[in-house]
Amino acid sequence: MGSRPMSAPVYAVHAACIRGVEAVPVTVEVSMGGGLPSISIVGMADSTVLEARSRMRCALRSVGFEVPKKSITINLAPSDMRKSGTGLDLPIAVAVLALSGQIPVNDLDSCLFVGELALDGSVCPVKGEIAYQVLARDTHLTLIEGPSSPHQGLFEAARFELDNISRLRMGVRDAIHRCDLEPDRPPLETKLDYADVVGQEVAKRGLAIAAAGDLGLLMIGAPGSGKTMLARRMTTILPKLTQADQQEALCIHSVAGEDISGLLAGDRPFRSPHHSISAAGLVGGGRPVRPGEISLAHGGCLFLDELAEFPSGVLQMLRQPLEEGVVRIVRADGMYIFPSRFQLIAASNPCPCGYLGDREVACTCSATAIERYRSKLAGPLIDRIDIVLDVCRPDPSLIIEGAEGMDSEGLSAMVATGRAFALERRNDTEPASTSSRTSLDKAIAAFHLDRDAEDALVGLSQCNKLTGRGIKRLCRIARTVADIDESACVRRPHVLEASMFQGRRNA
Repeated sequence: MGSRPMSAPVYAVHAACIRGVEAVPVTVEVSMGGGLPSISIVGMADSTVLEARSRMRCALRSVGFEVPKKSITINLAPSDMRKSGTGLDLPIAVAVLALSGQIPVNDLDSCLFVGELALDGSVCPVKGEIAYQVLARDTHLTLIEGPSSPHQGLFEAARFELDNISRLRMGVRDAIHRCDLEPDRPPLETKLDYADVVGQEVAKRGLAIAAAGDLGLLMIGAPGSGKTMLARRMTTILPKLTQADQQEALCIHSVAGEDISGLLAGDRPFRSPHHSISAAGLVGGGRPVRPGEISLAHGGCLFLDELAEFPSGVLQMLRQPLEEGVVRIVRADGMYIFPSRFQLIAASNPCPCGYLGDREVACTCSATAIERYRSKLAGPLIDRIDIVLDVCRPDPSLIIEGAEGMDSEGLSAMVATGRAFALERRNDTEPASTSSRTSLDKAIAAFHLDRDAEDALVGLSQCNKLTGRGIKRLCRIARTVADIDESACVRRPHVLEASMFQGRRNA
């Protein structure tokens, strides 16, 4: 339904509200009748929407419009969906002004209005601008919103700004001005690079293997060993975001009110929540339902520092997103789905004091304390972490002398090679498996180990008492190492190198 008079004294305007990370269309219908002057809003509106009545009254009076002295009913359709947010202020005011004949109605039916009203009549931007732009593009409407950053534009679809509702007196086309994305973007912060991390060449290669194979990674080491520095540079070796992932990430960050300049520049997101975070803060939730940290990490990295300090119940909620790439939150008004495909990186001390196994500082923890601390690193989530790196503190002389090692450019090339070869290998026709094989046999056969690699795998499995899960984990790492070497078969050196990245873990 467009912005036009209906058979009854009713006027309708195109609007939208945020549901999850998407903007969904809403039709604002306004009717006026006799009776005592009042404004009522129906259609499952929450308190932020109901407050629009007071904001609209003050805004209209401030700029010289009249608030009709009639009984005004505002319906937000569809009525079975809960509406929230202040973005409905502008369309409600536009519908009231149009029905009362205070502004021209020309071209209103081709516009999507989104904005919050200030008491002086100014139109303010709201969260979720990218999501509203996607909806306007898909519905072929002209998006009209409050003034915002010139870098918030993403699409070539028509997008216009309205700074004050007083301008609507001259008609919507004369009241607005086009928002164009400025060609010159503000300079971003200096790029991080693995060249800044010295003395951790094995750890760097482990991170590159994790990035190439999309494998979960846990770093265990003493304080000051460089775990956080290594993790923060992970996004510099991942491939550029695809257009689809970039659009999803932009919508998520826009709805959450996060800065999107890095995403617009093509950088992948990096999120590092504190271990005191709640379950809703990590996976999403609240009222209204908003994305959590794992959705904000979509397309990038989620870094869980001090993994053992996170509540176990919160960590276990990561299992389903890691497997399916989405978060599903069910509420009384329906299901909310948030994308959450991310590279998981975690870090932990080996014991409460942090110096278990350190070559220079003695550990002061009791055996009971160490066992209790290590038990926090066990469970279903850890089973989904493939690589465990032992990270030692680098030799101080290397830092003082300014030694150089692998940089992000070289590691990025390694990751790109591994991913490209793996994609080509998967596109080839897989050999048919014999029906007599067990599921574990079939899984191992899919990695294409040659005879020497199989012998090495058997020896390592017997020596380390690996379970079936541990064997498959070792094969995944070895297969990724082979992809980086562009080898169709997994060979013995690949399996032996993979065993280096099993670290301090149980089978």
